[in-house]
Amino acid sequence: MRRRSLLIAVPAGLTTLAACGDDGSDSSKASDSASPSASAPSPSAAPPPKIVDGPLPAITAGTKFNEKPTVAKGSGDPSKQLAVKTLVAGSGKTVAENDYIQAHYLGQIWDTAKVFDNSYDRKTPLLIQLSTGSIIDGWRYALAGKKTSSRVEFAVPPTWGYGTQGNPQGGIKGTDTLVFVVDVQDTFNATSSAKGTEVAQDNVDVPKAGTNTDGKAPSIEIPKADAPTKLVANYVIEGDGDEVAADSTVLVQYKGVLWDTGKEFDSTYGRKALTSFSLQQVVKGWAQGLTGKKVGSRVLIVVPPNLGYGDSPPEGSGIKKDSTLVFSVDILAKM
Repeated sequence: MRRRSLLIAVPAGLTTLAACGDDGSDSSKASDSASPSASAPSPSAAPPPKIVDGPLPAITAGTKFNEKPTVAKGSGDPSKQLAVKTLVAGSGKTVAENDYIQAHYLGQIWDTAKVFDNSYDRKTPLLIQLSTGSIIDGWRYALAGKKTSSRVEFAVPPTWGYGTQGNPQGGIKGTDTLVFVVDVQDTFNATSSAKGTEVAQDNVDVPKAGTNTDGKAPSIEIPKADAPTKLVANYVIEGDGDEVAADSTVLVQYKGVLWDTGKEFDSTYGRKALTSFSLQQVVKGWAQGLTGKKVGSRVLIVVPPNLGYGDSPPEGSGIKKDSTLVFSVDILAKM
């Protein structure tokens, strides 16, 4: 059974990463009505679709990568298979199933051209894992194998969309074929690392983290000194992305060790699986330590007990009461 991250400070599961909808036009308001992930049906037994070239509606405006597109109404009957076309061919990393992708997108209904969802108006790209149950199957099949910086248009019939139940909140019937235009900005997997400029680690009383960016776990060296009583949050590698806000959802690689022994108690590297969560869900030391830091960075965080688990560590975690925790955190993306 896959071990769950110890960082979540509340018992509830992770919040849905994408939550959006339509208020009668192509709205920028957020809801959980019709994003490709928010109401993804339970994993289906449908076989993989055949990928076909069309038909697909024309893009009549906003034809460049990362521009909000205007898409014509579908003409005639849509394919009963998955129609996919790369409109702008990128030359970046290749997307694989189970990767996390960061992408702008617009979705509309084939028969009516009604836009039920788009991220462009929100000015915030989607960050989601291309895995069964996380997103509708049409996205997984259409985007696997594409390269970052690509624009992809595809038409998803109900079989690989919301099924015969549709998505009533989004105005999607069980017979509707959905048309998506997706601008794939980036992709992340278990080998992803920070990318930026190394920062000197001069304080001999603070742990030092490794600076390797090969996707392997960095080393963490604990000094022979008393643990600090206040939070430490220092750049090891400084990225050049946007700053993380207190309410951001972040995608990270991390490793956590105990100050007293240097023993590792949690790691995404060991699970070979990235972790994504809201900073409002994690221990205070993480939330405070990552707020204001830049995407792309590696951050060393030393969490004193009052900002960690205090006298109530997770059962079976190997963390004793009033432990000081040390983390290396790679901030891969935020939403």
